[in-house]
Formats: sequence, C-alpha cells, structure tokens
Amino acid sequence: IGNNTPIAITLPTIGQEFNADPSLLQWFVAAYPLSSGCLLLVCGRLADLYGRKKAYLLGTLMTAAFSLGVGFANNITTLIILRAMQGIGAATTVTASLGILATSFPPSRTRSLAFATFNAGAPIGAVFGSAVGGVLTEKTAPTWRSVFYVFTGINVICMLGGMLSIDKDVSNTAEEKKVDWLGAFLITAGLVLILFVLGEGETKGWATGYIIALLVIGVLLVCIFVYWQWFLEQAVNRRHAKAEVVSSDESQETEREKGLVGRLVDRWCNKLPPPVMKLSIWARANGRFSAVMVMAVLDCSAFFAWTFWVQLYYQDYTHLKPLEVVVRLLPMSVTGVLCTAFVGLMAAYIPMIVISLAGTLGTAGACILFAVINPKTTYWAFGFPATVLSVFGADLIFAAGSLYIAKIALPHEQSLAAALFQTMVQLGTSLGVTISTVVFDRVSLSLAQGEDNIRAYRAAQWTTTAFGLAASLLVLVAFRGVGVPGDLKQKSDPPKDEEEPRTSSPDGKTEED
Repeated sequence: IGNNTPIAITLPTIGQEFNADPSLLQWFVAAYPLSSGCLLLVCGRLADLYGRKKAYLLGTLMTAAFSLGVGFANNITTLIILRAMQGIGAATTVTASLGILATSFPPSRTRSLAFATFNAGAPIGAVFGSAVGGVLTEKTAPTWRSVFYVFTGINVICMLGGMLSIDKDVSNTAEEKKVDWLGAFLITAGLVLILFVLGEGETKGWATGYIIALLVIGVLLVCIFVYWQWFLEQAVNRRHAKAEVVSSDESQETEREKGLVGRLVDRWCNKLPPPVMKLSIWARANGRFSAVMVMAVLDCSAFFAWTFWVQLYYQDYTHLKPLEVVVRLLPMSVTGVLCTAFVGLMAAYIPMIVISLAGTLGTAGACILFAVINPKTTYWAFGFPATVLSVFGADLIFAAGSLYIAKIALPHEQSLAAALFQTMVQLGTSLGVTISTVVFDRVSLSLAQGEDNIRAYRAAQWTTTAFGLAASLLVLVAFRGVGVPGDLKQKSDPPKDEEEPRTSSPDGKTEED
C-alpha cells in the first residue's frame, strides 16, 4: 500500500518534469495495480508449490530493486515499465505473506490477531505513503525521486526482517508440483485485457474498435481458462481414482469395466499438470467461498470509487492542495486501525454476518453522505463522518474475509486462496471506478453551460452507494447461519490436505449436516 499511495501526490511533479502527456501519466498510475492484480493467481500458486518464504523474499527484493530504478528513471516510458515490474514484486509478496500467516498460525485467537495486524498495514501504509510522498516531494531537492529512494530502503528492511524471522519453508504436501503454464497464461492475459479495457474504455470510447475487440478477447480467454481448469481437475481426479484401483489389487478386467485402462484419456491425464485453481474451491462451505469473493468485488467497488471521487471533489471542485486533502482523509487511518484491531480481538465471538454487514453498511453510508453533500457546509458535517465510515467496509471485510477463506482453504492452498481474494479486490477497484466514471461523464454532458458540476459528483457517489447496498444485500442472503470467522482456541487436530474441513467448517456444521 505504501508503495502505491504516494503516486497521486507525486504525479503533478512528475508530469511537469517530463512534460508528459496525461495519457502516459495515467499508465504510470495504472501499471502497478494492473501487473500486480493480473499475476496474483499465478504468484499464489507458485508460492504454494515452491515455498512461501522464498516467494516473499523474492517479492520484496524485486520491489526494492525496481523502486530504486524508478528513482533513477529519465523518461516516462521507463517509469511505466519499472512500475509494472514493481507490481509483480507486490503480487508475489502479498500472496506469500498471507499464506505464511495462515500456515504459521493455526486456527486460534492468535491467528485472528496476526491477520488483523497484517490488515492494519493497509490504513497505516496508505497514510504513511501519502504523507511521505507529500513532504518529500515538496521539501527535498530530488523531489518525487526521494519517495522511491525511501521505499527502496523500507523494502530492503522488510526483506532482511523476513530472512531472519520467517520460518524455513516446509515441503509442500501437494502430491504434484507441475505448473499449469497454459492456465497461467490464459488467466493473466485475460485479466490484463479486461482491466485495460475497464481503464481505457471511457477515455477512448466504448464503441472504439480495439476496445470492443480486446474486451471480447479478454472475456474469451477467461472462459477458456475456466474450462481448462475444469478439465485439469477432472484429469487429477481420474488419476486419483486410477491409483485407488491399482492399490486395491483389483483385476485388470475390473479396471477395464471401470474404463480406467487402455483409453486415450488415461494416457493424457497422466501427463497433464494440476490446475492453477481448482474450480471446486468456489463451492467450499456450501458456496460461501464464492459469496465472500463477490462481496469483496462489490464492497471494493464502492470503497475505492468513493475514495477516487472524494479526492477529485476536494482537489478539482473545492480546489484544495494535495496535503490539505491528505489531512482531511487522515481519520481513515485511525478508523482502519481500530476496525482491524476489533476483528482481531472479536473475530471468535461475533458472527461473520454481523461483521460483514457493519462493513458494507458503513461504506454505503459514507457514499450516501457524499451523494447528498452540501459544498457550502463545514467539513465536519459531511466530510468527517463519511471519512470515518468509509473504511468500515474495506477493513472489516478484508480482515474478516481473509480469516474466513483461510479457514476454508486447505493448507497447500493458502496462498492461492489469498490470491483469489486479492484478485477480486483489484477487479472491484477497476469496476467501481469505471462504472462511476461513466455515470459522472454522462451527467456532466447533460449539464447546461455554466451549471454547477456538483450534480455529476453526486451522481457518481450514488453509483458507489448502489455497490455498497448490493454488498449488504448479499451478506444478508449468503451469511445467515454462518458462525464466527475466527477461533478462540487452537484446533488440536487440523484438517489434512486430502480432506475438506468437516467439524471445523466456518458455519459450524459437518458435511452430513
């Protein structure tokens, strides 16, 4: 978070130094979340297979190296490329970190506190990054370059701390360590194209030929990926069934009757790798794994779009300076830390539906306040309460959702499950900003010449409100009867990799129930 938030503060200075076109500056901003968001699944899978500590150290090293490179860049194209490479390091670090937490801390109150501490880094990092970015850009001779020098040092410290404090990787319990590179390519390319279109569609025009073509290709690649993952999972299941037949010493004739010998599909299934993502993971806990993912998309669409339009409102409509905007958004960090601490302490006592509903309604409430804001009133009437409420969704849902999916996922899937959750967050970020931008532009075009543009800002915030309320409705429908996301005591007999969690399922029911 801290690597990304200073960009908004440093962007005007970078644009002036390189005399850069606004479209190129937009790519400088988008390169980092685009590369990190599209590679989360692949990085999560590789971390699960080859070692989460190795992945964490490699990720922090990459982030540090390319941060330093950004500081020495002499043109905008180099900046964009290096920011994209930084994003790869971030994707590797985040997925490995969540996997390390899930495996190092068995289900217990300690795990809840560990995840809460990790999640508290988001609000703290956001404020720290913005503050450092503003101060160093204005007060130091290298201006914006100082920001990247500082974060190079911070990433080196994180890498050294990981080397000393993270336990050595244990052997992966997954039976097969082949990598589905075709699946990795399909999902990465598909997400890159979709996120690119979401970012460029409104600027270039949704009817533009290449925008339509890239969107169709991106969706097609994702659909092919889903089918390919289903096919690979069937192949893995077939291999397991075949192994059970052989181990049971059944006759060759019995195997032929079962269709497990002499068929072309058997020859192929022995050569195919396991999938990057088992589709069956989406059905875990009676489909509530999927519900958590959709909730993350909807709430992040609301929260990040709200943040985007609030900053534009303060800077472009009320004409505040960047540091004045930072000061007005400071309560977000305090509320964020309190929310994550609350989840860490109370996750074993309060049901998932209560925590999630408080989060989604909090974000929706912040959106409503800015949808009805009166620009002539004081900041304390609308701005302050909205700033406090806004992070309820981001931090309560991120903390509780991370705990919940860690509880559902098997030990060798922890980084992958975390990667899926983070991918949904990235998708929600792009989706919310894109749709609300479409609404803003359409309302702006309908305004009479000289008419106050506040109506367009309000319309954009009503759009974010719709996302927040949709997330609240999903929570009410999907999480009824679900237990707490955390655990009070450590489980004495954690589930094995080969089995789905039974008595320790998040809704407190066995499979037979």
